[in-house]
Amino acid sequence: MENMNRGTFRGPVDVKGTKLAPWSEPPDHTFFGIIVTRKYRPTGEKPLHWVGSSKRNLLGFPEEVVDDVGYALGVVQYGGHPPTAKPWKGLGPGVHEIVDDDESGTFRAVYAVRFARAVYVLHAFQKKSPSGVKTARTDIELIRKRLNAAKDDYEERYGEETG
Repeated sequence: MENMNRGTFRGPVDVKGTKLAPWSEPPDHTFFGIIVTRKYRPTGEKPLHWVGSSKRNLLGFPEEVVDDVGYALGVVQYGGHPPTAKPWKGLGPGVHEIVDDDESGTFRAVYAVRFARAVYVLHAFQKKSPSGVKTARTDIELIRKRLNAAKDDYEERYGEETG
């Protein structure tokens, strides 16, 4: 019997099945440790870049939390503001957090929308502060460092200043 290679992915195609371009894998990380997600995207959707271990951290959350945060980030990519998001205090405008509760705790994903052409996910973590409301100082400092890395990456990748 002849092997037809059914189900083999042959690269990106449009809705009609027309091949768009030869398939080439983007690099997993840039110099700043930012993961490139997709090469092709629908019109109006901003690319989503993951800084450091933010994607790996998010994928370690409970499945329902991952789904909720993923949906909210999709809304952000199209310029929307999900109801579970609120401004992140301390780093100025354009930095927000998505908060989701689960029986195992409170989970957060911090992202930056201050860039005109992309969204950067800076950190994903479970809130474990012993002081109740306050976020751990280590998480705050990590978000600050990753925002600076995102700014540098944006300027290098898009050739634009962030303002």
